[in-house]
Amino acid sequence: MNSPENNDWQDDTADFQEIAFPKENVYLDEFINYMDIERGLSGNTTYNYRSDLEKFISFIEGQGKRDFGEVKRDDVMDFLMAEKDRGLQPRSLSRALVAIRMFFRFMTIEGYLRRDVTEVIESPRLWRILPQVLSISEVELLLRQPDISTTQGLRDRAVLELLYASGLRASELVGLRLEDVNLQSGFVQAWGKGGKERIVPLGRKAAKAIEEYLEKARPLLLKRKNSPHLFISRLGKLFTRGWLWCLVKKYIMMAGIKKKVSPHTLRHSFATHILSQGADLRVIQELLGHSNIGTTQIYTHVDRDRLKEVHRKFHPRG
Repeated sequence: MNSPENNDWQDDTADFQEIAFPKENVYLDEFINYMDIERGLSGNTTYNYRSDLEKFISFIEGQGKRDFGEVKRDDVMDFLMAEKDRGLQPRSLSRALVAIRMFFRFMTIEGYLRRDVTEVIESPRLWRILPQVLSISEVELLLRQPDISTTQGLRDRAVLELLYASGLRASELVGLRLEDVNLQSGFVQAWGKGGKERIVPLGRKAAKAIEEYLEKARPLLLKRKNSPHLFISRLGKLFTRGWLWCLVKKYIMMAGIKKKVSPHTLRHSFATHILSQGADLRVIQELLGHSNIGTTQIYTHVDRDRLKEVHRKFHPRG
C-alpha cells in the first residue's frame, strides 16, 4: 500500500490500514454528524462540506490512493489545483480547503489517523487565482484590429495602445483629461484609488497613436463641442467603463482570441510582460499604483507559470 522505501511513513500508518474508502463513506458520515451536532454548523454549510469532501475522495481514489493514510499534502494541493483549473472561484476553493482540513483534524483527534497532513497547508485567505494574461503575440494581434482609416478606429487604437503601454485601470483611463497627457515628455498622469496620483510612461507607440487620434479623430468626434476629457464617444460625450469593456471585447472577437478578456487583462499583461523582461518588482508596484507590494507579487507567480509552460513545450523531456 505504501512505498517500501519510505519506512517512516509505513510505520506511522501501520496501525491504520483499515481506514479505507468504503462506499458508504462511514467516516464522512461521522464527520458530518460531528459538524452538525457538536459544532452546530448550518445545514447549508454541512451540505457544502460533504459535497467538497466527496469530490476530494473521488479525486484521490482516481490517483490510486486506497486509504486515508496514504494521502499526503501534495494530494490535497493537486486536488485544489485541479478544481481551480475546472473554474472553481477563490471563495469555493477556500471553503473546500477548510472542509478538508477540518476532516483530517477530526480523523486525527478521533484516532483514525496518526498525523494530520493538512496542518502545514497555508490559510485559505492567502489563496489567489492567477489573473488571465495575453501573450505578446496576442497583444500585437489585438492592437492591429482597429481600422485606422476611420475616426473611431484611430481612437480605438489609441485606447488599446494606452491600456497596454501604461497598465492603467479602466476607471483611470476613462477619467483621463487632456491635461493629464504629456506627449512631449512621454508620460501620463493617472489618478488611482482614493485619488492617489502617479506618473506613468507612455511609450513611443502609444504616444504616436494618441497624437494621431488628437489630430485626426478627436475634433471630428467632438463636432465643435468642448470637452476636457481625452477620449470621446462617437456622440461627442465622455465614454464609460462599460463602453471600454465593449470595445475590448469587440476587438478580441475580431482577433479570434478565445480567452476571456477585459480591459483589466491588458493591465495584467502589461505587468507580466515587463516582469518577464527583467523589470524590478518595486518598479512594477509603482507603475500599477499598488499600495502593497504583496498585491504586485502575484505577477511573479504568473511569470513562473509561463516559464513552466515554455519548459514543457520545448524541453525534450518536459
